[in-house]
Amino acid sequence: MKERSKSSSVSNLPLILNIDDFKGDFSFDALFGNLVNELLPSFQEDSADSADGHGIGGTDVLPNGHTRTSSDATKFAQGLSAPLFPEVDALLLLFKNSCKELVDLRKQIDGKLSNLKKEVSTQDDKHRKTLTELEKGVDGLFNSFARLDSRISSVGQTAAKVGDHLQSADAQRETASQAIELIKYLMEFNRNPGSLMELSPLFSDDSRVAEAASIAQKLRSFAEEDISKAMPSVVGGATASRGLEVAVANLQEYCNELENRLLARFDAASQRRELSTMSECAKILSQFNRGTSAMQHYVATRPMFIDVEVMNSDNKLVLGDQSSQASPNYVARGLSKLYKEITDTVRKEAATIMAVFPSPNDVMSILVQRVLEQRVTSLLDKLLEKPSIAHPRPVGEGGILLYLRMLAVANEKTQELARDLRAVGCGDLDVEGLTESLFSAHKDEYPEYEQASLRQLYQAKLEELRAESQKVSEPSGTIGRSKGASVASSPLEISVAAVTEFVRWNEEAITRCTLFSSLPATLAANVRSVFTCLLHQVSQYITDGLERARDSLTEAASLRERFVIGSSVSRRVTSQAEAAAAAGESSFKSFMVAVQRAGSSVAIVQQYFANSISRLLLPVDGSHAATCEEMATAMSSAEGAAFKGLHQCIETVMAEVDRLLSTEQKAADYHSPDDGMVHDHRPTNACTRVVAYLSRVLETAFTTLEGLNKQAFLTELGNYLYKGLVNHWQKFTFNPSGGLRLKRDITEYGEFVRSFNAPTVDEKFELLGILANVFIVAPESLSSLFEGTPSIRKDAQRFIQLRDDYKSAKLASRLSSLWSS
Repeated sequence: MKERSKSSSVSNLPLILNIDDFKGDFSFDALFGNLVNELLPSFQEDSADSADGHGIGGTDVLPNGHTRTSSDATKFAQGLSAPLFPEVDALLLLFKNSCKELVDLRKQIDGKLSNLKKEVSTQDDKHRKTLTELEKGVDGLFNSFARLDSRISSVGQTAAKVGDHLQSADAQRETASQAIELIKYLMEFNRNPGSLMELSPLFSDDSRVAEAASIAQKLRSFAEEDISKAMPSVVGGATASRGLEVAVANLQEYCNELENRLLARFDAASQRRELSTMSECAKILSQFNRGTSAMQHYVATRPMFIDVEVMNSDNKLVLGDQSSQASPNYVARGLSKLYKEITDTVRKEAATIMAVFPSPNDVMSILVQRVLEQRVTSLLDKLLEKPSIAHPRPVGEGGILLYLRMLAVANEKTQELARDLRAVGCGDLDVEGLTESLFSAHKDEYPEYEQASLRQLYQAKLEELRAESQKVSEPSGTIGRSKGASVASSPLEISVAAVTEFVRWNEEAITRCTLFSSLPATLAANVRSVFTCLLHQVSQYITDGLERARDSLTEAASLRERFVIGSSVSRRVTSQAEAAAAAGESSFKSFMVAVQRAGSSVAIVQQYFANSISRLLLPVDGSHAATCEEMATAMSSAEGAAFKGLHQCIETVMAEVDRLLSTEQKAADYHSPDDGMVHDHRPTNACTRVVAYLSRVLETAFTTLEGLNKQAFLTELGNYLYKGLVNHWQKFTFNPSGGLRLKRDITEYGEFVRSFNAPTVDEKFELLGILANVFIVAPESLSSLFEGTPSIRKDAQRFIQLRDDYKSAKLASRLSSLWSS
């Protein structure tokens, strides 16, 4: 805003606002201040004076921010009628003029904006036209570029074809040049048979051996191929390439000479450990039969294959001193050490092979194959000598089992060697299959040897048990010993420890089966054959043991029959009968122990089958079921022997019971002459002796028999005891006091058989107690005894006939009328 002259009047000066005042950072306060401050000079001067000295004590500050002096206060006091703000009119006029100017400025700006819009619209139209023209030009330019690119591509393809033709022509020229050279060399070899002295220097220069070898191989391949394709000529009968036969012969001779020369250089470098020279020779030799001769020559010259000391050291390390038989553990340690040495040696050779040969995998394949077929096989041949099945060495010297253990150790350790060699590297060689083939001759006959070994061990164990039994029986077999005591001692009792040993042998054999049988079907077949061998052994062993125990029972029975006590009994006969009874009791106990041991043995075999055999048979259909049938069949003979023996035991017990009843039971026991006197409440002496005998002899049965066998045996014995007692009492007559004594005996017997836990036997003895009442009640009360139990009338009739008043009381007619009613 332009400044105005302070002397001129405000009302006379126009207010001019410049449009530049509104540009940039516009501030209304600044604009307003510039307008107003020019019309208020007095306030500006007062402010300056206040700043000079009146601001401390001579001025007052007004509420509106202005300062007031003392003179102002005086004036204010003197003239309250004067206007308080005289510049207000000038300010109003200024504000009005400013508003007008602002309106004018807005009109000017609006006009300028309208002109600018028109200009912009015009320029925009021009710009659009220009863009349209540029787009058309660009499209044309793109079309030109596309035509140019197509032309360039066509030219490039033409150039490429020209280049290919040039390259092909150059290759043909090079091939023709090489063919000319080869023909020249071929003509040299085709001059005279066996003449190699007139060849080019190339074929005699040691520095160009690789080139000479390559050319010689090409010439030989060409000549041999030409001869093989040559056909008899139709004209003259001559062959088309007859002259090349001389070249082929000379080339073959030269190649052999060159190959031998290279192999000699290779050997010399190998002895000096010059790997670079060896590698150079190996690369050249690879052109001869793909380097097979070089690879085989290198492997064959390794010390491990040609040094006799190495072979002797292997045998000594594994087999030890030849004068003594090495144990499997010793052989296992020796094989581990030897195979580790072989692996380390092969690993060292592998490092050399990798540095020398262009095809190291092929060399490693040949090396590993040579190791297994020569070094390992020669050792296995000495280690695994097949024994004779018909005439094997004794068990004390190892027997067939030693061969089988050696076979298992050798197979396991050699398989570990194969895995180690595979890790070192053996090319494309099937090292696992080759290792399997080393043992194929042994595995083909393995099942027969395993079964023969088990049979040999079984026979040796039986001989050992017989020898031990003879040592035990010889000192005690004195002349003064009674026959009854000698019968009780069995020559060969069943031993659970022996059966456990049978199972241990079989378990070891099964472990070898899993080692030698890879296929499930083969494994199942071998396992069945080995386990069946165990079944036959255990079945035969426990059956023989039970039969021997039965023989003891049979001998005791025959001894007992020789001393059957009749009516007249001498003291000597009584003593012999008691000795026979003692023999029977001892035989009874021995058989019970045999049955217990047989049961334990069968349980061991069944547990072994469930834990170890079953899982190996289940993968093959039918094997498990067939083996279960074989097991049941094998054990049936032992079960039959046990059944017969238990029946003999019952007969032995009942024979002694009959003997005790016959010797101890008196007629007066049940028919006391002092009937009606004081009653004796004790059981008879015969009853006491019988119960004591049964308690003593059956103690073994209670401890040895288990489960259903125990229940069946005691039930059968209880039934026999019932029948024996009933038959025994049929020999006596009873009066009332005798009936009471009989009832006491029946109670004693019933309490004893209650320990059998046989309900049917308990029921029979309870009925006996009821039947005994027929001797106690009066004749007229007999009918009331059987009102609730009509089923026992038949037995009751037999008992009633034993009453001493049966005839005198005419009980026969009375009972007939009673039963008919």
